[in-house]
Amino acid sequence: MADHNVWFKRTDVLDRDNLIPARYDYALQSPLCTKLRNGADVEVSTVEHVMAALAGCGIHNALIEIDGPEVPILDGSAVPFVRGIMQKGIRQLSAPVMAWQMLETVTVTADQATATLAPADVMQIDFHIDFEDRAIGQQSLSLNMSNGSFARELCDSRTFCRQSDVAAMQSNGLALGGRPGLNAVVFEGDQVLSPGGLRHSDEPVRHKMLDALGDLALAGAPILGHYTGVRAGHALTNALLREVFKRPNAMRMILCTPEQANMLPGAGLVWDEIPQVA
Repeated sequence: MADHNVWFKRTDVLDRDNLIPARYDYALQSPLCTKLRNGADVEVSTVEHVMAALAGCGIHNALIEIDGPEVPILDGSAVPFVRGIMQKGIRQLSAPVMAWQMLETVTVTADQATATLAPADVMQIDFHIDFEDRAIGQQSLSLNMSNGSFARELCDSRTFCRQSDVAAMQSNGLALGGRPGLNAVVFEGDQVLSPGGLRHSDEPVRHKMLDALGDLALAGAPILGHYTGVRAGHALTNALLREVFKRPNAMRMILCTPEQANMLPGAGLVWDEIPQVA
């Protein structure tokens, strides 16, 4: 229904409140994924890929039922969610489309990483990464998220890690159902260890942009603004949203004109442009 926004429902939790709003202020500080927790201490983790898929398909209201504490990693990207959503179909509501419009530039920093939201007429994402591993190195990309570009350019880009990170993730209870190399791109030095190699030559920075869109979707509505991430991750993007919402003049909620609505992520998405992956 209109104004429902996005919620997760833990169907395996029956003894207390099992509904978790997909909002930035319910997110926990976590460097490896985005984890949400409600007031009854019910959690759901690794929500960023499904949130990116919803945002990238133009879905602003959804109830996601899940029978465990972690969203399945699937192939490490958002494309299985995008294809599943589009195959199931999207119901258009008669309610007007609302969005957050950035009015001021807000930046947060941590060590050598920065994340910024600035005024813009559309959702724009710029990202820069810099890794010692030669197979990754320095990568930069800038994309306008209008006209289905998320599905076309980003949604099939997989999470990535170094071989040494795999044990650390699983010891922290993450990606327990995953198989590194099949559910993530694994790098070691100048080598790509995953079978089949990369889907894009700059797949790591594209996945970082995918994550950013999913984390920004926790604002509760699309954002008309220019996001720039430099070595940023989940925790820093969440810190950015918290800083924006602390500033009453940083942004405002607007009723989108038809022209603005047609420039939001998901508008103009064409099935044939969604990547097909093995």
